[in-house]
Formats: sequence, C-alpha cells, structure tokens
Amino acid sequence: MSVCLALDTATAVATVALGDDRDLLAEVTLGRRRAGAQLVPAIEECLQLGGVGWRDVTEILIADGPGSFTGLRIGFATVFGIITEHDLRVSVAPSLMVSAWAAAQLDEAPVAALYDALRGEVFGALYSFTSNGVEVHEAPTLTTVARLRERARVRPRVAVGDGAVAYADEIRAWTMRDPLGLPHGVPRAFALLALRRLEGGAAPVDFGDFEPTYGRQAHAQAVWERDSGPRLGN
Repeated sequence: MSVCLALDTATAVATVALGDDRDLLAEVTLGRRRAGAQLVPAIEECLQLGGVGWRDVTEILIADGPGSFTGLRIGFATVFGIITEHDLRVSVAPSLMVSAWAAAQLDEAPVAALYDALRGEVFGALYSFTSNGVEVHEAPTLTTVARLRERARVRPRVAVGDGAVAYADEIRAWTMRDPLGLPHGVPRAFALLALRRLEGGAAPVDFGDFEPTYGRQAHAQAVWERDSGPRLGN
C-alpha cells in the first residue's frame, strides 16, 4: 500500500491528513497556533488512526505558503526531520490552492482564496478546478482585495479564507455572496491528497534546497536588513 502524509501549517490552524491512492485514511486538525507543540503528535495520531506505519508512507505533501512565517517554518522543519529519518518523496502546493480546492467542492469555480496578511493586505489567489487539472487565474500574491479584484480576469463565484472574512464588504461587492469563513475557510490537508492527482496541482521538489513562500519577510528579518546591512535571503 502506498500512503501519503499531508501537512498544512501555513495558517493559525494546522491540519494533518493521511491517504492512499483511493481514500482518506485519517485527518487531524489542531487548535489555533498549536502546531509548534502538537504537530508531531498529530502526525503519529494520523498514522495510528489510519492503521499504518512509516514503512507504508512513500510521500509527504506540504503546503508551501504564502502564510504565517512561524507556521511554515514549523511545518518545513518537521518535514525535514522526517525525511532525514525516512527516505520519502516530497511534493508541495500553494496553501491558497489548498483552501480554494476545498471550497470548490462546495460550490462552482472559480474560487478566490485570501489569507489576512494584516496591514490592510491579503495573500490572495484565484483558481478554477476540473477533474483533471488546476487553472491559475491569479497566482498567489501579497495585495489588497481592491487590487486583486481590479486585475482579476474572471470574477470568483465564492471567496474563502480569513482574509475574505476580514474584508467581507469588499468581497460581497465582488462576488455578490458572503465569504466562506470557519470551518470552510481553514485549509484542509486532505485537499493536498487530491491536488497531487491534478495537473498543475502538487508538484515534487528537491526538499533539501527548497524554501517555503512566505509572501512577506518576517518582521525580525526586515528590521535586521534595515539596520544591519546585507540581506539574509529567503
């Protein structure tokens, strides 16, 4: 049996899922900002609930942002530790795509996915999905709802995520509908299992050289580069 482990730690609510080529075997959702303490136990719980061991896992799927700097670092550090111990493939997909796919199961595409980036901005993207692939209308970017709406080539039927809820009036004016917040606005790791089967969805990476897409520098890094000289990189 070929089993995939999926993680999304890009937002305050982290999720872990386990699936094979046919079914979702288990999924665990962590409380707000609990990934640091509970991510590894949640992975072990998924394995136990799914009735499998590490010998059965062949691939790890992880959402690579944009999103919380701390959340992404926790997720990527955990995956790095796992692949140091176990020889597994790693594939990634944008967390906004993960949220959009889950929302598209409730309504027709296209779907706008927006995370609150604070300071009046959002991490936003716009997708459509078919049974075979993903169409990216607007790739993930740091923007405002107004700018995203202005440049979007299509109008979404629905918007999902805490960024959509934070700017609900603008979203209603754009989509003519209320935004989807909790629980549908939370990324679900099970969506990564579906995205790995879609063209343009999850893609394999050389994880040793891979960095998540933070979307914005961490505040500490921005202050360092402003006050102390050379850029630190991603």
